[in-house]
Order: sequence, then structure tokens, then C-alpha cells
Amino acid sequence: MDITLHRPGELSGADRAAWARMQSRAWRSGFPGLANPFLSLEFALAVGRFRRGVRVAVIREDGEPAGFFAFERTATGVGRAVGLGLSDCQGLVHRPGFQWDARELLRACGLAIWEFDHLVEGQKPFESGVSGCYASPVIDIELGYEAYLRHLRSHAPKFTRTTLAKERRLARDAGELRYVHDERDPAVLRTLMAWKSAQYRRTGRSDRFARPWIVGLVEHLFHSREDHFAGRLSVLYAGGLPVAAHFGLHSPHVLACWFPAYDTGYAKYSPGLVLCLRMAEAAALDGTAYLDLGRGAMPYKESLKTRDLTVGEGWVTRPHPVAALHRTRRAPVRALRNTVVGRPELRDPADWLLKRLGRLRSRG
Repeated sequence: MDITLHRPGELSGADRAAWARMQSRAWRSGFPGLANPFLSLEFALAVGRFRRGVRVAVIREDGEPAGFFAFERTATGVGRAVGLGLSDCQGLVHRPGFQWDARELLRACGLAIWEFDHLVEGQKPFESGVSGCYASPVIDIELGYEAYLRHLRSHAPKFTRTTLAKERRLARDAGELRYVHDERDPAVLRTLMAWKSAQYRRTGRSDRFARPWIVGLVEHLFHSREDHFAGRLSVLYAGGLPVAAHFGLHSPHVLACWFPAYDTGYAKYSPGLVLCLRMAEAAALDGTAYLDLGRGAMPYKESLKTRDLTVGEGWVTRPHPVAALHRTRRAPVRALRNTVVGRPELRDPADWLLKRLGRLRSRG
């Protein structure tokens, strides 16, 4: 393999076009997961504006690009997936049939270890490093919204009836509903981030929007408008006021769900679920194949989904003391988290405790 390293903004126009072309063709070449917008150059470019260690390895065969591997690197050689902790899809974008040597790639990138938590399916050279596989629910809409609604009514009839009834009650009580699939008002984006921050605090989670670089990243992506990549703010209005909103990333085939939130004053109407159905309907009209709800066992995802993708968690390493030290430090934390999240008898009490702490923190 001929491997060269670049900052994302240093890639040539030809390489940028090749990357976008690989993602476009992946959908019909047996690797649909590579079409995810989190794997795009634009996402790597955006993270690189706020994180200094973002690099891209360009892998060539016979002088032509065969793959693109974006990653973050520390001075000690610890590598992470771009936006680790934020990105819901990670891996190497490649042309059909291409395989690579994982250790050779790490060596060329100056990495002792590369850590991931949402490895896309089909990355065989990285699979030896997978320590666990997890479901990532999706909503298939390639056959149209009516086909999806029939699926919902068949597989989750009570959930579907209740959600549609709440939508009617919301319109009756709060005023006419209006859905905007691609809202361009930055003030509404700020409202969404405020709702999400309050949700993080209320549920005892770390507030992502308390970190200026994440706020800057989302605001930058909101203004990203390419044919093959865009930030997408979707909003449900009732009586002229926003009651639920979502910000995610969109590629021609995939809408990656990322930051959903709603006004808690309308909680009894489940506006977030109503919004999700409106998003599915509008995305189907756009020609989108599926909504990726992201890894995580949550009741609303289980009700809305049509199937699951599988994402991997783990790390690829080469013999190096930095790799051993990093795994020793990170492995217990991951194991504890995954044990709690994967077992309801532990997850539910932990969730209750986090919410209790969140209420106490809010009062303080």
C-alpha cells in the first residue's frame, strides 16, 4: 500500500472527488454503511476546525485512491475515531473489494492504537480488534413513508395509535402544526441546543453543549451545504412556536439522527415522537433510504425502528507500550459502562440515580 498523510483541508480536488464518489457508489456495491455522512470528508474537515489532531491517510493502489482513513492522533501516538463520543459511524472509506493491512496502516499513520466505538459493518481488517458488537436501530423508508407506517401499525400498533392521537391533541390544544424539514434559522438551532443542555442536566448526563468546541462544530455543520453532505435542522411547530427539533447530518441515502430535543412544556404530547414521524415522511420524499437512530437501547428507538445495523467497539493495536498503557486505562471503564447499559437490572437503577443527581444539580 502507498499511504500518505494529510490534514483534511490539504486534500487535492481529485482526492476529494474520489472520496465522495466512493461513498456514492458504496450504496449499490454491497457496503451501504459507507454512505453514512459521519464518514464523509466534510465531517472530518469540520472536526478538524476544532480538534488539532485530525488527519487523513490516503491509500493508493497503482497511483489511484483506494481508501481514505480519517482519524484523530495525540502526540504520543494514541489514535481515535474522528469525533469519538460524537460520531455514530466510523471506519475506512474504500472502493469495492479493497482490503488493507491494519497494522501497516497504523504504522504509516504513526499510531500505536486506534480506538473506535461505532465501527461500520464490513471492515474486516479492523474486526480482530472488536471487543463488542451492538445494535444501531434504523428506520427504512426506501419504499416510502406509507410502507413504513404500515410496518409500524403491524409491529407496534399501540405505540402508533398513541403517537398519532397525541399529534392530533397537540394540534387541537396548541394550534396548527407545521413541520419544517430543513430549517435555516440559527435562532432555532440555539433553542434546540438549550433544550438539549437542559435534558443532559435533568438526566444527570454530561452536558455536551457546555463544551465550546462542540457548540462550534454543530454551528459550523449547520451551515454546511454540499450536494452529498449537509447539516439538517428539522423542526415541529405548534401554534407558530417550536415544540420539538432535531439536528443531524444528511447524505443522499442516509439521515444520521444526532441531537433530538423538545420543549418539556409539551411533554405529554410526545412531540419528539411526532417530529420523528414527520422527519421520516419528509426524508422519504427526498429519496433517503433510511434514518440511522444511532447505537443505544432506548424504548422509543425500539418502537420506531424497522431493523438494526451492527456497530463494533474496540481498538486496533500494534505492539507498542503506548497501546498497552491506553488499553489498560480504558478497558475497565468501557467494560463497566457496557455491563450496566446491557443489563436492565443494572441500567434502570443507574438511570434513576443519574436523574436523581440531575434534579439535585438543577436545584443547586
